[in-house]
Amino acid sequence: MTKNPIASQGLNALQISLLRLFNRPMTDEQAHDLQKVLVKHYTAQLHEELERITEEKGYTQEDFDKMLNQDS
Repeated sequence: MTKNPIASQGLNALQISLLRLFNRPMTDEQAHDLQKVLVKHYTAQLHEELERITEEKGYTQEDFDKMLNQDS
């Protein structure tokens, strides 16, 4: 039997708070809207990190094109 690594770590205070906040009836549409908000938030964070790393490493579009076209 494989253990779930997330479940074995337990929940942090923020996760517990979010569970309490959303511990109410919710329509499928409301749940979908909430998922979209979270995806938008994490997408923005990912883009910020990508921009930071791109600038830090000095990558250019040419560098990305080379990476995309390399044989794996």
